[in-house]
Amino acid sequence: MTPWDAVFDCTRCGICCQGVGGIVLSEKDLARLAEHLAMPRDAFLQEWTEHRGRLPSLRAGADGYCVFFTAGLGCSVHPARPDVCRAWPFFRGNLEDAASFQMAREDCPGIADGHHARFREAGLDYLTAHNLAADQDDAPNALRVAHLLASRSERS
Repeated sequence: MTPWDAVFDCTRCGICCQGVGGIVLSEKDLARLAEHLAMPRDAFLQEWTEHRGRLPSLRAGADGYCVFFTAGLGCSVHPARPDVCRAWPFFRGNLEDAASFQMAREDCPGIADGHHARFREAGLDYLTAHNLAADQDDAPNALRVAHLLASRSERS
């Protein structure tokens, strides 16, 4: 068992798939999703995304969930899901702030009871192991954790 398995076990409940504009896409995400759906990038953008800021985000259906989420089944594009989805619940806010972590725990049944420090360390390990610790301009803000990794290595 990995350190992150001890702090998070996805139940595919979809809590993290709710919210309009919440699933922001990088260029890498766009390419991966378009290829997975065998669509040209521009056609994918037109059909499945909207702009609410500088970067495109996946559309939400009338139910408020990501267009690729189906209750009881989960994500229909799971192998190609965006990095922000791959990183959940190890978002910057949840790693930096114990209160944000606590709120995420209250909403997400997959986050184990436990101490924030343990969750933070496991989350940083997960993001590093899966190449999700990003600081690029086109990376979703939730994934920009280089400063956390730097402070962690300074303590070592």
